[in-house]
Amino acid sequence: MKTLRIWAGVILALALVGVCAWMWAIAWAPARSDYAQQGIDVSDEAGKIDWFTARSSNLDFAYARATVGADVRDALFAENWAGIYEAGIRRGALHAFSLCQLASDQAGNFTATVPRDADALPVAIDLAFRDDCPARPERDVVLVELRQLAATIETHSGKPVILRISPDFEAHYQVSGAIERPLWSTGMFFPPAYSARPWRLWQASTVRRIEGAERPVNWNVIAP
Repeated sequence: MKTLRIWAGVILALALVGVCAWMWAIAWAPARSDYAQQGIDVSDEAGKIDWFTARSSNLDFAYARATVGADVRDALFAENWAGIYEAGIRRGALHAFSLCQLASDQAGNFTATVPRDADALPVAIDLAFRDDCPARPERDVVLVELRQLAATIETHSGKPVILRISPDFEAHYQVSGAIERPLWSTGMFFPPAYSARPWRLWQASTVRRIEGAERPVNWNVIAP
């Protein structure tokens, strides 16, 4: 019986540690003294967002996913795009690249979805392996497609794109050293160092909870 009580106490203690760790994680963000400019990126997976309430989390900017590949439009992009602007937060649009579709078709989807806005942040192209696309084209093919996509989007937006590259996509295709665009790297809690060049943005958390958002959002910082 005594042994059972001891094990029950150990289990309870571990559970409390886990809860405390989770509560810390969902509230954590890099220190403002290190990274003065901080913001979020969202998609319809984050649910609806009250942007006026979200602004109270000291958001300097927000990116909203607009499109995925050649035929998917984020269900909440139009709502997020308008809401970010109305709340007085700097806004940017994001396109999720697909290895299974032509760059020309993906560019058409993006330009038809996102209106021109001279005040918007540079468009971000998200490069990550997706569950709905098992294709792994040769590196040279992917780089040609990415350059075409970037060029078309840049003509539409008037600004160089940002490349958000996941660690596994970078390891496979080594994009950061081949295409000269600002980089957006990812890494939970610790600054990433997997790209060939220094990153401009860092996605530091994918579990941050803020007021006004139904679900966790991605928290990002800009390099000082």
